[in-house]
Amino acid sequence: MKRKLRINGHSHLLPYPEEIPPFMKDKGIFWVDNDRKFMLQKNWKRPVTDSSFFLDEKLLWMEKFKIDHAVVLNLSQLYGNGLRLEEMKKALRFQNDFNARIQQDHPDKFTCGFVVHPGYGRGALWEIERCVEELNMRLLCLPTHYMDTIGTWRCIFDKENEPIFELASKYNLAVEIHPYDGEKFIKLENTSWRFHLIWMLAQCADAYHFLTLNGYADKFPNMRTCFAHGGQLAQINLGRRIQGFDGRPDLFEGMTHPRKSVGHKNIFFDTLVHDTGSLELLVKNQTSKQILMGLDDPYPLGEMESVSQSSYPGKILDLAVERNILTDKECDAIWEENVLKWLFGDDDEGKQNLIDKIIS
Repeated sequence: MKRKLRINGHSHLLPYPEEIPPFMKDKGIFWVDNDRKFMLQKNWKRPVTDSSFFLDEKLLWMEKFKIDHAVVLNLSQLYGNGLRLEEMKKALRFQNDFNARIQQDHPDKFTCGFVVHPGYGRGALWEIERCVEELNMRLLCLPTHYMDTIGTWRCIFDKENEPIFELASKYNLAVEIHPYDGEKFIKLENTSWRFHLIWMLAQCADAYHFLTLNGYADKFPNMRTCFAHGGQLAQINLGRRIQGFDGRPDLFEGMTHPRKSVGHKNIFFDTLVHDTGSLELLVKNQTSKQILMGLDDPYPLGEMESVSQSSYPGKILDLAVERNILTDKECDAIWEENVLKWLFGDDDEGKQNLIDKIIS
């Protein structure tokens, strides 16, 4: 009988403090304190809320919860927005080289992503080529929004970024779209965690809006895009977008109807929506085939072991089975087959190579 794998499609990993080069702290870009209690940037710090932020502890955590493999995204603090060109290049290269080393050292446990800054288009293309051809990475991590070279905030799916998507399609890459930095361009006071609880979800919905309007799932057929946190507000907002498109066609001249992207084989969403009502809507909109497991560990908004939150990794799928939202077979696919489809598309050899690494 074939072994059922549990692959987490949305994970994060912090470098140990001594692995972060001194310039990162000297320039206030990003560092971790020596006691491993806080991650920091200039005028910002956030507590390290679980030991599994770090590699050795992450491996123990994965073993405890029977997670066979994890897809490690870049750190959101290292999208490079607002940094000078040379600082941005060094910071992103550090992140990409760190993730590449983790993947090379632990190919059975981790598939790791790399990040580029779209504001520097030619440099972004060069870094994609380096990460794919030299570092053997196949997951491109992009922010929902970024600051361009003149200080204007833009959506990642603006047409000026089409060369990035064309190259991603050429290389058969998976793409992860993740929100961050909302407080830098949404002019509201940062209180009560509003940018993580509300605006991150709105940022994902905005990015999904333009991915679909521009028809990129078909225009770049070998690029498969996954939206973090279930693209949660994009699900409840679908009807409004359809009515807007139909009611004001003058505003959408030459664009693709939103319906065409619903359930598209190249658009995925992770499971991290926190409640079965939202998950049920996601399943109804996109079908279970376009959903993959995403724990967002080890962040407190991830699906972590927590008494106060009455949570543990995989809880939402267990509840979905109890409430007849998903079948056991569909849950198995969300843990394994769907993650592999996102990462590899039709590359069956690539899928099998990763499976062999995991089970060897």
